[in-house]
Amino acid sequence: MRDRLGSLKRGEEDEDANDVSVTIDSGENYMEEFFSQVEEIRASIDKISENVEEVKKKHSDILSAPQQDEKMKGELEELMDVIKKTANKVRGKLKVMEQSIEQEESSKMNSADVRIRKTQHSTLSRKFVEVMTDYNSTQTDYRERCKGRIQRQLEITGKSTTDEELEDMLESGNPAIFTQGIIMDTQQAKQTLRDIEARHNDIIKLETSIRELHDMFVDMAMLVESQGEMIDRIEYNVEQSVDYVETAKMDTKKAVKYQSKARRKKIIIMICCAVLLVILVIIVITMF
Repeated sequence: MRDRLGSLKRGEEDEDANDVSVTIDSGENYMEEFFSQVEEIRASIDKISENVEEVKKKHSDILSAPQQDEKMKGELEELMDVIKKTANKVRGKLKVMEQSIEQEESSKMNSADVRIRKTQHSTLSRKFVEVMTDYNSTQTDYRERCKGRIQRQLEITGKSTTDEELEDMLESGNPAIFTQGIIMDTQQAKQTLRDIEARHNDIIKLETSIRELHDMFVDMAMLVESQGEMIDRIEYNVEQSVDYVETAKMDTKKAVKYQSKARRKKIIIMICCAVLLVILVIIVITMF
C-alpha cells in the first residue's frame, strides 16, 4: 500500500509541475490538442475515482480493527490529501476550459467545433461532480459509522447518550468531554476511552475535509445544473436521430420485402402466361 501511495504522490507532483491552463490553438492541431486536454482531465477524474474506492476500503479496515492503527490512518490521510489536490486541479482545468469556450463563442468560431467542445466540457463536469458526490457520501457515511462506534463504546463504559447529546459532544471539539463522569478503573476501560477520543479526532478531521471540498463541490454542481438544459437538448437530438435511423431501417426492410414479393408475383405471372401460350399453341395445332 505504501508503494501504491508513493506512486500516487509522484503522480500528484507531476501534476504540480504542470500549469493549469487550456490554450486555444488556431492552427491545424486545434481540436487535436483540445481532445488531448480532455483525456488528461478524464484520466485525473478516473484517478480520483480509484482513490475514493481505496478510501472506502481504508474506512472499513480502520473500523473493523480492534485497536487504532496509526499506519492505516496515516495512509488514509495521504489518500485524502491526494484526492483534494487532484480535485482542485481538475476544477481549475475545467474552469479555464469553460472560459476558453466562452471566448470562442464570442469570437464566432466554427459553431460545430464549439458545440463539440461544450459537450465534452459538460460531460467531464458531470463525471467530476458524480465522483466528488460519491466521495462526499463516503466521508459522510464514515462519520456516521465513527459516531455509532463512539456511542456503542460509551454504552460499554456505562454512559448512555442520545443521538442529539452525542452530536453536541462531537461539536464541542473537546475529546475530554467523553471521559467526564466515567471511572477508568480497568485497562480495558482506559483503552475504550482512548479509542473514543481517537474516533472523535477522526470525525473532526473528516468535517474539516468536507468543509474544504464544499465550495468546490457547490461551484461545480451549479455549473453542471446550468449546463443541464443544453445537455438534455443534445441527448434529445441524439435520441431523435437514433429513432430516425431505426425508422429508416424498418422502412428499408419493408421496401425490400415488398420488392421481393413483387418480383415473385412477376415471375408467377410470366410462368402462367407461358403455360397459357403453350396450351393455345397445342389447341391451334390440333385444330389443323
